[in-house]
Amino acid sequence: MSRMTTMTVSVGGALSDFVAANVGEDGSYENVSEYIRDLIRRDKERAEREAFDRLKAELTRAFAAPEDSYKRLTATEVIARNQRA
Repeated sequence: MSRMTTMTVSVGGALSDFVAANVGEDGSYENVSEYIRDLIRRDKERAEREAFDRLKAELTRAFAAPEDSYKRLTATEVIARNQRA
């Protein structure tokens, strides 16, 4: 179940002008809340995409490594290693 949180954000000057240009009759969004929610969604997607790309790069390097470079680890060792990272 999701919950709603009300947040107050203050912007001025050029940032305020930029938001105003994107909201209302001349903009792509009906209101500021809709605009901010879209920005947050896009930023969340970007962060998830970057995390996936890092994982993919790490797996690509791992699968390209010679077999004799692999070290057998237990699940406990992997968890401990990742908690230190």
